[in-house]
Amino acid sequence: MAITRDDLHRVALLARLDLTEEEEREIAQQLDQILGYFEVLNELDTDQVEPTAHIEAIETPFREDVVSTTPDTERWLANAPAASGRHFRVPKIIE
Repeated sequence: MAITRDDLHRVALLARLDLTEEEEREIAQQLDQILGYFEVLNELDTDQVEPTAHIEAIETPFREDVVSTTPDTERWLANAPAASGRHFRVPKIIE
């Protein structure tokens, strides 16, 4: 499958590339080679191959949902410039 000049210009536009004539010729040749490799791959018989996302089975590791630290609100608020009860006070930023 040969890539056309219009196809190349469209790809260059989408990639925001400003190509010279020499670069266009070189890239067109490279893209033709890449598409040729895909043609070869399309000829392979993959009917008996199962689709995979990973080559090995990956399971999500789970752990117990256990509280490991208890918040010390008083200690946290001790360094706050302003506090109101158990909350930080911050300046109003909405007009």
